[in-house]
Amino acid sequence: MSQYYLEMIDVFKEFPGVKALKGVNLKVKKGEVHALIGENGAGKSTLMKILSGLYHSDGGKIRINGEDMTFQNPQDAINAGVATIYQELSLVPHLTAVQNVLLGHEIAKYKFIDGKREKEVAGKLLDYVSRGSLPSYSEPVMHFSVAQQQMVDIAKALSYNANIIIMDEPTDSLTDNEIEVLFEIIRKLKADGMTIIYISHRLEELMEICDRVTVMRDGEYIADADTKDIDKAWLIRNMIGREMTNSYPERKHYVSEEIVLDVKKLSSSAFTDVSFELKRGEILGFAGLVGSGRTEVMRVLFGVDKAESGEVILEGNPVNIHHPSSAVENGIGFATEDRKTEGLFLNLDIKTNISAAALPKVSKKGFISSGAETAAADKYISELRIVTPGNYQICKNLSGGNQQKVVLAKWLASDSKILILDEPTRGIDVGAKYEIYTLMDNLAQAGVSIIMVSSELPEVIGMSDRVVVMHEGRVTGILEREDFSEETIMTYASGHVN
Repeated sequence: MSQYYLEMIDVFKEFPGVKALKGVNLKVKKGEVHALIGENGAGKSTLMKILSGLYHSDGGKIRINGEDMTFQNPQDAINAGVATIYQELSLVPHLTAVQNVLLGHEIAKYKFIDGKREKEVAGKLLDYVSRGSLPSYSEPVMHFSVAQQQMVDIAKALSYNANIIIMDEPTDSLTDNEIEVLFEIIRKLKADGMTIIYISHRLEELMEICDRVTVMRDGEYIADADTKDIDKAWLIRNMIGREMTNSYPERKHYVSEEIVLDVKKLSSSAFTDVSFELKRGEILGFAGLVGSGRTEVMRVLFGVDKAESGEVILEGNPVNIHHPSSAVENGIGFATEDRKTEGLFLNLDIKTNISAAALPKVSKKGFISSGAETAAADKYISELRIVTPGNYQICKNLSGGNQQKVVLAKWLASDSKILILDEPTRGIDVGAKYEIYTLMDNLAQAGVSIIMVSSELPEVIGMSDRVVVMHEGRVTGILEREDFSEETIMTYASGHVN
């Protein structure tokens, strides 16, 4: 018998024009938390989709507990004890926690759902993962926090008698406290013999929660190791294939004294009296804890939400941005933190996405010019180094880093003079992050003004010319570069200022 509970041996997968997996091997022990890492496009998701039955491999084997497996569909994988908790949770919002846990395999009695029995079975699983921290098992999950919904999704996975759980970027939308709660659940699952495959771009997390790690690059297996024997530098070196001495490009700071955006005492239902200036060529960071109002300010500036009072002055002229179309007309672009639902048409190609906010530029007499649209797409694919077989590639098939580049290309194609970037590197690997940072620096050099909202303090400090800090809907400080430090920013972010 092998010492490994799960073995994926010499797995191949090819899509039109792309060899996604080139003989990948993954070996995981029972009761192990095993990290699967690599840059966006390395093949991690493809490998896990094969394990979960969503894709068929073009070659190789899956072996679980010594038995060769063939999965024709996701149900085959579930029957074999493989469950997946996706980044976008697979819950039905208007159903209760109990109903979601047993969705698709309800407990029936005389051809009717046995509500009492379902509450007993699902209740035990929910008790196991939540320790009583959920508001109600009989309440629709749409009223739960993201962390609470995640607990329901874990309970749902356990309801299938899973022995292997795949967790795809499980902490992406969680606060630090919620992450620690999740880690407690993972440790409990591990102690009870569960095998967990953990996918994340947050390398510090991997070192804390995982026992072992497998690194992929360009569709190939690169290395594996016990986390106790390696460090973050080892992970980065194997992920990107080279030493990476700096996390951020050396910024030369191209800020002029020209004020392109002047916000005066802006207020809405989510924030009060927000005032700041944005200069040409500046990267202005926005920092603050969850709920501080950072994103809400950006939504008002872009016309998604309405201001209750205040003034917005754009290049010396007062403007009333009442709708996103008005923001675009005034040269403002907004890359939201949720690129998959708000930033892209995932089922459309790169060419269509890039031209979406710049239709007047690629149209003649009211009709889209295919030639102009293609030229614009190819220009930004080249300039932003978007990895794709061509402009016809459907965006959902791109890696996270390349999807983010398409979002940025869309706003560059619309000639945005002001770019609002909300969590610009969320869910992106370390190599792609550096490319995004370099792109931001190049845009600033070209005179584009950038507002960057970020929850990562090293990112705020590494990329900003100045930082606006918010706490509970108010600006508590605007810091110059010489005043930057994580301690200072956190002091203002927690409201502990005179």
